[in-house]
Amino acid sequence: MAPHCLRASSTLLLAASLSGCAIVSPLPTWELIKAGGSATSAALSNRPGRAQNTVHHGDAPVRELCIAFNRQAPVPDLVPALQAELRQQGVSSRVYEAGIEPAVCRHWLRYAASVDWGVPPLGKDYQPFLSSASLSLHRADGRLMASSSYAVDENFGLSRWAGTRAKVAAVVKALITGFES
Repeated sequence: MAPHCLRASSTLLLAASLSGCAIVSPLPTWELIKAGGSATSAALSNRPGRAQNTVHHGDAPVRELCIAFNRQAPVPDLVPALQAELRQQGVSSRVYEAGIEPAVCRHWLRYAASVDWGVPPLGKDYQPFLSSASLSLHRADGRLMASSSYAVDENFGLSRWAGTRAKVAAVVKALITGFES
């Protein structure tokens, strides 16, 4: 065996025997770029939204409410995200078609949302993302109890690729508690 091959194979054996080490790709720069891109993409997609413009009238905490389904809000996973976050806050919910308001519902959650389109980091095709959402909590007689909203941040739109639930989590919390996080 040639001396340079012996050196290379012993280096690989040494690298493989060290705890936590892996055999390095012949293109280490490309591997670093891929790893950095993956980490950046994961960080951007998990960055949560934040509540803004919250108004809370100090009512006692709501423990159950009805959601007026909005067919004009083009975000299919918005209602499940809202319900999951409401459960996280200890609030049970039921969904009803807008305009059908059963007398058993003492509190109503109404919402509006809009989407924009963009190409995600390391993506090729345009995809829709929740760009804004407004939530309002009302008594059965229509009086406003609280409102809060979400909008894609203006600093490079870093939150645009986060999931819908991550975007509305702080808004739901602010709506129920009155505190923006």
